[in-house]
Formats: sequence, C-alpha cells, structure tokens
Amino acid sequence: MHRRVITFSKNAFLPLTTVCANRCGYCCFRTPVREGCVMPPDEAIRTLEASAALGCTEALFTFGERPGAVPGFGEMLGRLGYADILDYVYDLSLAAIDRGLLPHTNAGILTYEELDRLRKVNASMGLMLETTADVPAHRNSPGKDPEVRIEMIENAGKLSIPFTTGILLGIGETADDREESLRVIADLHRRFGHIQEVIVQNFCPKPGTAMEGAPVPGTDEICATIRLAREILPSDVAVQIPPNLADASHLIGCGVNDLGGVSPLTIDYVNPEHPWPQIDELRRIAGDAELRERLCIYPQHIEKGWYPSLLEPLIRRLAERIAISGRGGGA
Repeated sequence: MHRRVITFSKNAFLPLTTVCANRCGYCCFRTPVREGCVMPPDEAIRTLEASAALGCTEALFTFGERPGAVPGFGEMLGRLGYADILDYVYDLSLAAIDRGLLPHTNAGILTYEELDRLRKVNASMGLMLETTADVPAHRNSPGKDPEVRIEMIENAGKLSIPFTTGILLGIGETADDREESLRVIADLHRRFGHIQEVIVQNFCPKPGTAMEGAPVPGTDEICATIRLAREILPSDVAVQIPPNLADASHLIGCGVNDLGGVSPLTIDYVNPEHPWPQIDELRRIAGDAELRERLCIYPQHIEKGWYPSLLEPLIRRLAERIAISGRGGGA
C-alpha cells in the first residue's frame, strides 16, 4: 500500500503593492496610496537573494488588483522608473529567475494579452475564484465579479498556464454556492487541464474591516467543504489548505494533499497575524503521510512542457535538487 503524500513549496512572499482597486469587506491587505505602499526594487532583490540562500524555490509575487486605477499610484510607481505594475513584476520575475527562484504571480484580474506576456517569465500563476455568488462583501469590488474571474481562469487555460485557484469560505456564500464554485473550477480543468491545485481557504476576520464581527467557518464546516472538493474535483487537482489559518492537522484527514507555499523568511502579508508553520511543524501536521517538497509548477505540467523555454534549465535543476533531497529523507 502506497504511503499518502502531502506536498508543499518553499517560497518567498513579495507583496509588490498594497494598493488595490477593490474594497472587499474582509480585507486588511489593501491600503491607500502612501509612502511605502510599493516594495522598492532593492528590498525585493534582497528578499529574493535571502530566500534563495535559505533553499526556497518559488518567488510569489502578489499585489492589489489594478492599482494603476487608484489615483496617485502611477506617480508613486513612476518614482521607481515604471509606468505599470506589470512591467515591474516582469522585471522582478527575471531577477528571481537569475537568482534561482521560479516566479509565480498572483496579480488579480489580467487580460488575455497580459497573461500571455507574463507567462513568458512565470512558471505558474494564480487567481482565487473565491465564490460564484454575488455577496455583499464584494459590493465595492468590480474585480470580484464571478464572470470576470471565471473568464481569466479560462484564458489561463487557453494559454496553458499552470494555475492555482480556490474558494474562500465564510464571506456570505451558502453551501450550494460552494458546490457551484467547485463544479465551475472542475469544468474549467476538464476543458483545459491547467488547474494544479484548489485552495479551500477559511475567511479570518480582521479588526477595522466591515466583516470584523462576522462568524467564521468551524473546523467541521471546513472539513465538509474539503471532502466536497475532493469529490467534485478531478483526481489530478490537488486540494490545498493554508496551514497557518486553520486546524491543519485535523483537516489533513478530510482529503487535503497540499499545504501550499510556506516561507522560512517572509510573513503571510494577507494574514499577518497567522505565522507560517516551519518544516518540522509541517511534518507534524502531515502525521503518518509523507511530506514532500514540490515546485510551483507540478510534475504533470513539467512533463507537458507547459513552461517558457527561459525557465527550462532552472526547472530541471530545481526538480533534481528536491528529488535528491527527498531521497535523502529531507522535506
């Protein structure tokens, strides 16, 4: 009988800007345009270099959606020599590759053309679907329109981009909404084969937000959703939970087979009050299962050649490195 495998990625989390055109009712990540709202290039490079030295394989670039639409942001970014945040992430992706890290970008809503451009310097990309429901929490967030998000995930599939998506529990959706969201994701994957993992993430209330007093999903409710996800999603799609946001050791038994990206250096800037577990803690969470490190591009997509030629030498080198590490008994 094969031992169950739980995977994870070692990453660097780089929040390039906290400015966002959306105003979600549960978010504490978004800030107004102000000094320090854009990560300076020298800080980004230091983070990449330090993370590579610690054995990370992934550079996770994330930022607010369409920050250029927020008055004053263009001038702030212009001081760094850039007219568009996507130009900035493109250059930093090249910098990450030069330092031995595979870029993975979560940029919010992108057009087909923007996806096509960024895929040339990214091993994988992502966008949380969150929910197919129209919820009050998204009332002031045009980018959270489900149809807009589904279209982007579909475009990523057309472009053969290895992709991460997921659902967010507790933001006003119903159990039926969760099922519908998972069925939409499953259908997209059956059409294009590009979805690597689906995150089942629980909403965490943040002080000072409109939803600071909202009820949170309990462990049993999260577990039931994980089981539903495993039932609905094709078997080659991983079900992931963020191990810093819930009772991960309990939820492992509900059908989870991935613990996402964790960083030995950077915090979870979206949920700063919840520190990442480190490798020994991940082993404890995995229990009797084998904890195995992975890259941000999954093996099936490496085999298909779903990556830019620029990244091939690095992907091959890192895949061999973590394989050797795994054979040696390390995670």
